[in-house]
Order: sequence, then structure tokens, then C-alpha cells
Amino acid sequence: MTAAGDEPRPVDLPSAYASFAAELWAPRIAATVNDYDVKIANGEGDYVWHSHPDTDEFFLVVKGRLTIELEGLDPVVLGPLQLFTVPRGVRHKPSAEPGTRLLFFEPHGTVNSGDADLRADPWVFSTTGLALGRPGPSAAPESR
Repeated sequence: MTAAGDEPRPVDLPSAYASFAAELWAPRIAATVNDYDVKIANGEGDYVWHSHPDTDEFFLVVKGRLTIELEGLDPVVLGPLQLFTVPRGVRHKPSAEPGTRLLFFEPHGTVNSGDADLRADPWVFSTTGLALGRPGPSAAPESR
């Protein structure tokens, strides 16, 4: 991502993922395309049940394996270089194997935890995405 007036430059995804490898489900904004953010995240274990009432959610598995449970529908299992779009308003819960790397393409300002009740899951780091190189949550939860 570049600020206004900055010269565009490529993003090396392996280095970008490695720069926050211990921070699970804490997306970073790797690039901006018009009014959309290209976000990347390291996933492991279960995330929270949530939905996005105003937008679809696009998942691309770069590495690893992701299962997306969908309320009222069959789960979707994705491997490397497979993608899936969760329709807006559909409650879902992603779960990832250790070492999973994800890419999201979302409207700017989309919160990763959607409408989840974070009082029930205080370990969840709720964000619209952090800039690459910016620190996020200090520690992953012990158990979920």
C-alpha cells in the first residue's frame, strides 16, 4: 500500500506474512485497490462465528487449509490457491490448520470480526486491518 505521493512498490508476500507470523487472525493491509483493501492474515485454529451484513467476504488460501463453517449450509474446505466468497449476511466461522496463510479482498473499512459479540470472545483482535510493519496483538490466545 502506498500513501498519496509515494512511489508504488511491490509487496513480497512471503516476507509480509513472516513479519507477523505469531499474530493469528490479525490482518494486515498489503495493498489498496480503489476502495478495496487487499488484506493478508496468518490463520490457525478456530475464529469466531460472525457475519458481515453489508458486504460479501472473499477468502483465498495462499498456503495451508481452511474450513469455513456456514450457518445452515455445508462447510467449505479450501486448500492452497482455492477461494470462496461468503455471501453478505451469512454467519460463518473460519478454522485453519497451523501455518495457513490467507488473503482477503474487502471494501475499505470492513471489520474482520463483523458482527461478532466480542464480549463472549475477548481474545479476538477486531480490526479493519493494520498496515504492514505495524505491531498487532501481543500474544495469541492459549486456547479457543
